[in-house]
Amino acid sequence: MVIPIEPGYPTPLGATFDGEGTNFAIFSANATGIELCLYDEQGQAESGRYWLPEKTQDVWHGYLPGVRRGQVYGYRVHGPYDPAAGHRFNPNKLLLDPYTRQMHGAFQWHSAHFGYRPDDHAADLSFDDRDNAPWVAKSLVTEIAPSCTPGHWHLVPWQETVIYETHVRGFTLLNPEVPPEMRGTFAGMAQPKVIDYLKSLGITTVELMPIHSYLDEYFLHQRGLKNYWGYNTCSFFVPHRNYLFKRGSNEFREMVDRFHDAGLEVVLDVVYNHTCEGNQLGPTLSFRGIDNASYYQLMPRDKRSYVNDTGCGNTLNLRHPRVAQLVMDSLRYWAGDMGVDGFRFDLATIMGREENGFSDRAPLLQMIAQDPLLSTRKMIAEPWDLGPGGYQLGHFPTGWAEWNDRYRDTVRRFWRGDKGIAPELARRLHGSSDIFEQRGRRPYASINFITSHDGFTLRDLVSYSRRHNEANLENNNDGHCENHSSNHGAEGLSNDPHIESLRRRQQRNFLATLMLSQGVPMLLAGDEMGRTQLGNNNAYCQDNEINWLDWRLRDSPQSLVPFVQKLLAMRRRFHVLQPNRYRHQPNHNTPEGIQWLNAEGKLMRDEHWHESHNQLLGYMLSEWHETAGKRMLLVIFNASDLERPFTLPLFGKGKWSHLLNTAMEPVDPDQPELMAGSKLDVTEHSLQVLVTEWLPSALTVGANA
Repeated sequence: MVIPIEPGYPTPLGATFDGEGTNFAIFSANATGIELCLYDEQGQAESGRYWLPEKTQDVWHGYLPGVRRGQVYGYRVHGPYDPAAGHRFNPNKLLLDPYTRQMHGAFQWHSAHFGYRPDDHAADLSFDDRDNAPWVAKSLVTEIAPSCTPGHWHLVPWQETVIYETHVRGFTLLNPEVPPEMRGTFAGMAQPKVIDYLKSLGITTVELMPIHSYLDEYFLHQRGLKNYWGYNTCSFFVPHRNYLFKRGSNEFREMVDRFHDAGLEVVLDVVYNHTCEGNQLGPTLSFRGIDNASYYQLMPRDKRSYVNDTGCGNTLNLRHPRVAQLVMDSLRYWAGDMGVDGFRFDLATIMGREENGFSDRAPLLQMIAQDPLLSTRKMIAEPWDLGPGGYQLGHFPTGWAEWNDRYRDTVRRFWRGDKGIAPELARRLHGSSDIFEQRGRRPYASINFITSHDGFTLRDLVSYSRRHNEANLENNNDGHCENHSSNHGAEGLSNDPHIESLRRRQQRNFLATLMLSQGVPMLLAGDEMGRTQLGNNNAYCQDNEINWLDWRLRDSPQSLVPFVQKLLAMRRRFHVLQPNRYRHQPNHNTPEGIQWLNAEGKLMRDEHWHESHNQLLGYMLSEWHETAGKRMLLVIFNASDLERPFTLPLFGKGKWSHLLNTAMEPVDPDQPELMAGSKLDVTEHSLQVLVTEWLPSALTVGANA
């Protein structure tokens, strides 16, 4: 018996099971009709086909009594196939519901996924009438998960945040403390010993690389490669199939709960700037076939072509209210239903680009700011894309944080030994106040990082002077050309003890600089162990040992785990390293602050900043304790090729104690205190940290300038 379809409701979008039947609602402004296709439990045999009977405000909808959770379905959308006008409707293609919470089956590449005949001389102007249903993943009716209660969230104050960027698969696949069957999954990430390790480092926030369902690009499929990073989304609500230990389970939510129980935040790296459908020669899997002209930005004079501000073939049309709604609904789902604490937005400039350029008051950014739920979450922008005016570091709204590539490049160049970097280094150490402070931003607006998933690992940064991406099969033409790196005498792996010693010291220098800077530090997973990608600085397509974290390194001679633990313990100990506002030179009204010292231990003057040969710099931070007075933290940077003397600042009869020396880790706990005014020899290519505690409140360093 055929069940008659009822009109149903236009909201909410997606498939909503109410206990007796399911309401289906899908947006398309330009379609002429939409068929709902039901499939058997195996997702192979079609069991019913229904025209959605109603269209309300461009939402097509219908209600089917008796259709319950677990029902497999898809859509066939009818309309004009007119690429020149921006329309690519093809009802021969079974399409994924953009609002599905779960998918059935695995996607398989097949030429039938293309809306045109790939072998036709007219390319995408032709029309393909083959059915792609046997090879496409399908949508699944699910129950709506209950929203997290506030007690299940764990929000760390911005100034205390330390981010650890990692990948679900790569972090757990070779971990011997994860059961073999759970490796590479959310269940593996949730294992107690994995969480114990993260807690032991001292980080507060785990930033997961994309976990939304994604596909391998067709050109990677043809080369026998995989999209490992995951920046190729096909569904903004569904967790990636391969990260699930058990299909259909709520493992992601369970993982988040375990992290929260341990006091750790979870931030998702999300990709709302493009989809997996690529350019005009890409497949028709969902958005393109539902309403190409609404979902994507098309070239104004030739709507056959796509605006490509992403470099990935297409750009989502976030200025369209229904597309913006999709993004907002997705964010609310992950924050509200799944308990996520924040989001890092890939190529985030696209979110704020309007017809006249970027604006921090663009509609989507304002929606996030005004949303009662999302406004309480951490928002992190990758503040650039490939479009016009695409570099927008410092221009996102108040309350946002931004990946600071100027910090990355400056610190890399300083420790490489580039001359004339000291003034720029000081600005970056200070939380990039020159970029953020005048716009009312706080130091935590700057996400400081030396390395990220995109580029060299820390070990490769000191081991390679050029990229080695041959494994990507693009003739080593992909990835960044300028990495501000140095091999320190030999390209790649070396058995020379002098080179290896210097490389380990430089890694300590980078890590110490990162954790001693104002702003929010971000550590790339595996850098604390000395992980290498063999010089590959664009390992997006390497689902192999190049990317997987080798846990044997944790206890190896090159491991930096104890060093990172020490740095983060130091960061917690001194609240001046966790500022919630910008500090400047201290005075009677503001006893806490920052001072810059020259090799004589005196305040830097203007002429000192113009000494381009100078690679020795002191960075002194003062803390005020109401009952005990002041304590000073002194960081000395020497990026030169020579050992240099540094005079310790005078504070009456004060004494300085060593906390850290990257030239001789670990620091001898019995090392004698040093008298203020004495000279300290600072080894070439090294950093030292000293402290003088419980001093009188009067600051006298200026008298010695």
